[in-house]
Amino acid sequence: MNQPFSGLRLLFVAPVDDAGLAHNALVRRALERLGAEVVHLDPDRAGWLERLVRRELDHRLEAAIDQQRPEIVLVAGDKVVPPEVVDRLRSGLSARWALLLGDEVSELHTATLAALAYHDVFVGASGVVAAFEKSGIRHAHYLAVGCDPSVHKPLRARGPFRANVVFAGAATPRRERLLGELVEFGIAVWGPGWRRTSLRDYCRGELPNTEDFVRAYAGATVAVNVHRTGPDDRGGDASGVNRRTFEIAAIGVPQVVDARVDLARHFEDGSELLVYSNAEQLKGQVKRAMQEDQYRERVAAAGRQRALRYHTYMHRMAALLATLTGKHVAPPGAGEAPSSTDDT
Repeated sequence: MNQPFSGLRLLFVAPVDDAGLAHNALVRRALERLGAEVVHLDPDRAGWLERLVRRELDHRLEAAIDQQRPEIVLVAGDKVVPPEVVDRLRSGLSARWALLLGDEVSELHTATLAALAYHDVFVGASGVVAAFEKSGIRHAHYLAVGCDPSVHKPLRARGPFRANVVFAGAATPRRERLLGELVEFGIAVWGPGWRRTSLRDYCRGELPNTEDFVRAYAGATVAVNVHRTGPDDRGGDASGVNRRTFEIAAIGVPQVVDARVDLARHFEDGSELLVYSNAEQLKGQVKRAMQEDQYRERVAAAGRQRALRYHTYMHRMAALLATLTGKHVAPPGAGEAPSSTDDT
């Protein structure tokens, strides 16, 4: 495998679990596959000695820097390391500090204060980049989130994981309103909070891990994607494309997704996924996909091909490291994972 960043010393500061933060582990793996020598510091998981002496995060971070002498310090999340700690540790250190954000930020003011402490900021929403620029931040770069084809892949679904229409994600009022229009198609919802909504009878589980998330969408005839916020939400940013978009595409099921400003950068509406802007369009797109087998299969295949060819974490991290090092490299190839179908 080509390792264009072989030997690059990188300290990756990121919380990891097997649910909402599982993508950070996939980011770390992509960095390693590109050749970087990655030391991972999880702020939520201290070793027994660190717990014994109650060592704070800034001291753990300082010790990791002293030990590795990284060329790059990459922090995932605007609330992981306080800006004043970044400011203190940056001084006298030749490492380049970068902040990695997702497709949206919950508090723009907090994210802006964090961004000011770094040399570079990468964020998966053009609207957030524009907001940063209005605040005088000129070192923000658009970098979409992505998928890992070794994890997000087609599976043969059985039992409760088989359904006509599937949404997997936390319940919100916006999602409840839109997904409520799809009951007639045989919808299944997965994720926290649904049993406290009007769609409680359609909830099949809370998806405790990434494997079940993949199984849930792999078992769908049609996958539905509803972003947490929309253009009508006060203070919300409707530009960024969420991880679910890329993950569903890699899983290889036809996807119906709400319109986003940045979506056209990554997929073609009508051939690689299906876009809606309101409840009526959502129902129309789902109905057609349910009724037309060849059309549905063609969209799914094209979406998966696009995801594997352009939208993996290998692609994203290669672009990030190229920006930070000034080293121009060829994009990773598409064949980073087998396309076989597993049983589940």
